[in-house]
Amino acid sequence: MNGWAEGIINAIQYIEDNLTGELSVDDIASKAYVSVFHFQRIFNVLCGVTVGEYIRNRRLTLAAQELSASDTKVIDVALKYGYDSPDSFTRAFTKFHGVSPSVAKEKGAALKSYAPLKIKLTLEGGTMIDYKIVEKSSFTIIGKAKKFSAESSYAEIPKFWNEHYASGGGQIIRGMYGICMDSDGKNFDYYIADVYNPCMDIPEGLVTREIPAGTWAVFPCKGALPDSLQTVNTKIWSEWLPSCKDYKLAGNYNIEMYCIPPANPDDTYTEIWVPVTKA
Repeated sequence: MNGWAEGIINAIQYIEDNLTGELSVDDIASKAYVSVFHFQRIFNVLCGVTVGEYIRNRRLTLAAQELSASDTKVIDVALKYGYDSPDSFTRAFTKFHGVSPSVAKEKGAALKSYAPLKIKLTLEGGTMIDYKIVEKSSFTIIGKAKKFSAESSYAEIPKFWNEHYASGGGQIIRGMYGICMDSDGKNFDYYIADVYNPCMDIPEGLVTREIPAGTWAVFPCKGALPDSLQTVNTKIWSEWLPSCKDYKLAGNYNIEMYCIPPANPDDTYTEIWVPVTKA
């Protein structure tokens, strides 16, 4: 088992050991030996839920077990599992289990259980993922930026693109790049961007950012969007990274590069750029 896989296992165990205490994504990510930015994206791809969703699901599972098996008061269980008030706990509990906490205390109440994650490394036959390691000079992009939470980014970023083109933004920023850059650990800035020409003025509402020089793992994606991009993205985190011995993740950003759309959507070519450094 390599350090990356061991780190993910450590992070999940840390969550399980601290479900009744304070849990910060910063502390969880440190157990996986990666930055908060990369950890949240990796966790979401591998586990199918965000870190926050996983913690909530596990806490509500344990809360239901405790309510059904003891005489503990609802308010005490709510506080134990991180809820500030009985009302907020009741809303979350009812949404998850389909019954209120008071009903959960009754004998025979139907409750849901969300099992703890277990990472198992299995050999499932060779699958191919094309990539190349390249050195790139620094370059500056110009684009429209918006801050996103890792909790909702998968659903909200496509809306951002749609809004950009619907408002006529594509006439100024075509959208050669989609760039995620860490902003504060919990949220990240996403840019719909092109390469910046220093001779041009910067229109109102747009910003420039420098992408530093460095080493990149470049993964080609061929086929209709978003399926081709999402398929390769999943393979990067679930197959390429765990088996990669020579490189590890570097800067807290990654890039999607889009070519001019072809006449046939099935011929679409895009790339995912992941910053790396020698392990």
